Amino acid sequence: MSTALQLRRGIVEIGLALRRPEALALRWRDRQKSAGDAPPALVFPLLLANAILGIAAYGLTMGLHLGVGGMLAGAIKAPFAAGLAWTVALPALYIINSSLGSKLDASTTLLAALATVSFGALAMLASVPVSWFFSLALPYQLVRAAVNVLVFTAVGICMIDVFLRTMKALEPDRSRGFAVVWLLLVGIIGAELMVLVDLFAWGANS
Repeated sequence: MSTALQLRRGIVEIGLALRRPEALALRWRDRQKSAGDAPPALVFPLLLANAILGIAAYGLTMGLHLGVGGMLAGAIKAPFAAGLAWTVALPALYIINSSLGSKLDASTTLLAALATVSFGALAMLASVPVSWFFSLALPYQLVRAAVNVLVFTAVGICMIDVFLRTMKALEPDRSRGFAVVWLLLVGIIGAELMVLVDLFAWGANS
């Protein structure tokens, strides 16, 4: 298969991942049984790129009140903090999940997590107009903080739903308790890193 065709298939798979992530994960898990219907491996970097771009776009609006430099810094800090949190917590997902009896291989677990993160990034991208509007209409630090907290909370709830649905589809007989704990861990680490890199710009005036 040519590179162009693989890329085209990969982009189509991204659309499926955003609409029905559990179906994509199931097809990848069963790739050896039905090789013709399996998503291409290119879907992994494409999901990652989609996540980076979506989070970067929202990070850019978080620095809107700081000018061009602040916007560019936000576009770098947001995916850095979120990506580092996800990378730090990801091994725990596979190791502890396997120790609790999961039969999923590492790549399927990775795809489930990537699809969830990519979905969350798309939700953040959809929230850009909201952040943009309130940053311009009500340029106050308290308002910016409230809007960002609400957006991150709403996106986090959506990601929990997507991840739980995906893991339930992959292993319907297993408890989802650990999946919830893992997502909360990612959220806590991500929030700490975002504060550490001053993504919220608490020290900014107004």
